[in-house]
Amino acid sequence: MDSPIWDALSAAERSAVDALIRRDHRIAAVARLREALPAGSRPGLHETLDVVAERYRELGLRFERRPTPPLDPARLAEKIAALPGRTLAIEALWDGDTDGWFVQLVAIMDEPPAEHRLATIWHGGDMRLFNGTVPPWPEAQEAETVGCALAERFGVPFRFADPLRAGSV
Repeated sequence: MDSPIWDALSAAERSAVDALIRRDHRIAAVARLREALPAGSRPGLHETLDVVAERYRELGLRFERRPTPPLDPARLAEKIAALPGRTLAIEALWDGDTDGWFVQLVAIMDEPPAEHRLATIWHGGDMRLFNGTVPPWPEAQEAETVGCALAERFGVPFRFADPLRAGSV
């Protein structure tokens, strides 16, 4: 890699950054890279992201997140059945990170009281807002369809605090 930023890192720091990248911890890799350099010579965020993106490519990994494959309700039902306790509800929750918005599908259990993530649904970055492909958000549509099916199978409510939808079934 031909980068003065990368070249300024010790071999140990390069290895640590690459280890974070291999686990797809992009933001942690950016932070580690910046913190490994002296305060007066730390690159800006954009320059650091460019180095991390290049490391992804050199390691044969994708820097851009891929859309999640369609959910399999039968497989998710098996996952729920294996959880401890009784299922109280299925919920869909909006969440977001540096790549954009996504929906978490979770099962709420009674004993012990816990929220278990079943799946993350992500169909593209927020650039979709600028090119007019959302709304409707396909993540929300998939979460509602699968969430309702799971809730019906387990005889529990489905909740989705989505301002674009009715909200619960």
